[in-house]
Amino acid sequence: MPNCESIDPLVTPYVDGQIGDADRRAVDEHLLACPPCHSRVAAERAVRELIQTRKPALTACCAPDALHMRCAQQVVWREEAGAAGAPPSPARALLVGPPGELAPLREPRWRVAPFAAAASLVAIVGSAFLYQLTSSSSRAMAAELTADHLKCFAINGVLHTHDDETKVESSMLSGFGWRMHLPEASQADLELVGSRPCLYGEGKIAHIMYQHHGEPVSIFMLPKTARAQEFVQVLGHQAAIWCANNRTFVLVTREPKEEAERMASVVQASLR
Repeated sequence: MPNCESIDPLVTPYVDGQIGDADRRAVDEHLLACPPCHSRVAAERAVRELIQTRKPALTACCAPDALHMRCAQQVVWREEAGAAGAPPSPARALLVGPPGELAPLREPRWRVAPFAAAASLVAIVGSAFLYQLTSSSSRAMAAELTADHLKCFAINGVLHTHDDETKVESSMLSGFGWRMHLPEASQADLELVGSRPCLYGEGKIAHIMYQHHGEPVSIFMLPKTARAQEFVQVLGHQAAIWCANNRTFVLVTREPKEEAERMASVVQASLR
């Protein structure tokens, strides 16, 4: 049985259909026994399909140099503000050269997990195009939020941020006007990681991050929206959807459906 390391360089050619029969069979065999690699292939396939579908719009015009410069500066300023005194970040190493100039792209010192990178690309490239679709499709909404779930946990794996309940509840009040109380962690067996706002469509949504026996669990809150209660499986994850007080909640996890339903039930009783 091929291992994940040997499969890694074959995934992109496999998704692109540019792989020999023997290698294709090896990947097929591995994916049947390895859920993480299966999820990674699903993510890369989603990225490829999204880019192919939107290729005309993506290639219609190029962003001006001034916009490239501003984006690079924003990345640097945000990271320096959040990690004063830390070593130069991977994003700075990739984007910034001498003062006021963009450096050539070069190999970073660390490597983000391929699935997380693919999920980030889905979120970055797809958010502008998926908004109209997600307004009517729960599956599309769940796919976009799953991409955000993976992206945010990948970022947290680098920055190692951790917020307590008081800080999270305060940020929900200041950022969304939402007077909420987090569920008792012991009831759902959840360990709080923190929270962050995420972009969604034309606004922002709340993202509360947990771990359950080491597995990432996300709870998203979409303000001023109403959805029917539903359970969706997408990108190798479970998404439990419910609505309360003109807010839509989505719990995202890679754990089995029964466990996801149990956690959602506990959270649903507390968050409104």
